[in-house]
Amino acid sequence: MSATERSSTQTSQGAAASVAIERLAKSFGNVEVISDLTVSFRAGAISVLLGASGCGKTTILRCIAGLEEPSAGAIRIHDRTVFSSHERINVPPERRNLGMVFQSYAIWPHMTVYENVALPLRAHGVPSAQARPRVLEVLRLVGLEGLEQRSATQLSGGQQQRVAIARCLVNQPELVLLDEPLSNLDAKLRVGMRTELRELQRRLNATMIFVTHDQEEAMSLADDIFLFRNGHLEQSGPGEALYRRPNTRYVAEFFGKANIFEAAARDAAGADELVPVRASAIIARGSFAGRAAAGRDVACMVRPEAWRIGLPDGAGLAGRIAEITLLGDRLELQVETEIGRQCVMVLGYAPVRVGEQITLSVAPEHVHFLPGE
Repeated sequence: MSATERSSTQTSQGAAASVAIERLAKSFGNVEVISDLTVSFRAGAISVLLGASGCGKTTILRCIAGLEEPSAGAIRIHDRTVFSSHERINVPPERRNLGMVFQSYAIWPHMTVYENVALPLRAHGVPSAQARPRVLEVLRLVGLEGLEQRSATQLSGGQQQRVAIARCLVNQPELVLLDEPLSNLDAKLRVGMRTELRELQRRLNATMIFVTHDQEEAMSLADDIFLFRNGHLEQSGPGEALYRRPNTRYVAEFFGKANIFEAAARDAAGADELVPVRASAIIARGSFAGRAAAGRDVACMVRPEAWRIGLPDGAGLAGRIAEITLLGDRLELQVETEIGRQCVMVLGYAPVRVGEQITLSVAPEHVHFLPGE
């Protein structure tokens, strides 16, 4: 190992890591998966890489882990360079002081819970007397205390997932990478494991980078979401920002359902009025200053839950209920209007029926104008 590589592997054990990626590129043959990506992930936070299959999120994770060698760029973990094409640095995965949980738990069936979790310590030559308290402590943290001698084949899916997480944490990594670790669990167990993982991260103040294609999973887990599309970062930030203030139509439609149509804001005696193109109805009245140029047609987004339903002869956009879908605690209405079909979400019970005439309006703060569209 070179002197540069030796210095690059030195780090304070247990320190919260920040990850910085600069101009990262990765190709497989003639197929470019990641192109000129520059992004950073906060220390002590859960950063979720989100996107459709094939967008490059798992490749990014594997490059950080050292399981894939980038074609170009640099990766730094806690100000320590682990990869640089320019400086010819490529620190091996085992020297990057990180832990990784895969989609398949990779639990050894012939080993006990204790033996599975202790395996990384044995591989690093940690004496049994020192390893035992660390293994027992991490098993306590993930809720497997008392199951040390149980065979891995006797565990439920959720318990196997906890074993994989415990094995990842036992070496006290400064960075934890998780590649769709909950995808093999049933829906109810996934929700529970999301909560447990979030609580564990807070207790440890760990830096985690989590890959998923599930929008709900991303929203419930993330401090920051990074939405990728075809190897490029489309938008990043807190989940609420991406949901309520998307930068593009793609982001708007990726998160839940979005009603997108053209409208114009016009001044009316000091109170702006928002009027959809191809309609004469005023759907919002308030201040749109700084968000939409007066009199100019712009693309705007209204989330389904933001629509307000009014009487058929009331003010707003006239429509007819075409479909009603019961979604447990809410109703989803498909409403035909002169600007196209609008999706409307109603919480709780509403005395509506298919074929009924209604009007739709929205509060101005719930209208988002899509930049550049």
